[in-house]
Amino acid sequence: MYPENMLIPMRQELTRLGVEELRTAEDVDARIGGNTGTMLVVVNSVCGCAARNARPAIATALAHAVTPDASTTVFAGQDRDATERARDYFTGYRPSSPSIALMKGADVVFMLERHQIEGRSSAEIAADLTNAFDQYCTASV
Repeated sequence: MYPENMLIPMRQELTRLGVEELRTAEDVDARIGGNTGTMLVVVNSVCGCAARNARPAIATALAHAVTPDASTTVFAGQDRDATERARDYFTGYRPSSPSIALMKGADVVFMLERHQIEGRSSAEIAADLTNAFDQYCTASV
């Protein structure tokens, strides 16, 4: 685990956008388990190679005209119980940090895993997300 003060800027990069941080397994069950609309679930990460482009991509995507009903995040390697519980909802996907899931109710309808994030620009990642938002979401900014 990393010192918490090192992670604050990485956490704030998402929370300042209104992305709700889930720190415990109970938080995850309460928020994701009761989801009936569309929800973006971000597995945040320290990984500089992928997360440094994922977080700005999320910011760009959440400024799109069509967005999920809710956006949440867990932090891999730090909030372990919350991260493990979130991954329990990602049926059929292996643990990946960072990763970005779009859920409709309890089902993952779109997923970007680390191997689909790493080595790509934030604009490319954002384009994937906004395409998924257009396909699965109806909420407007």
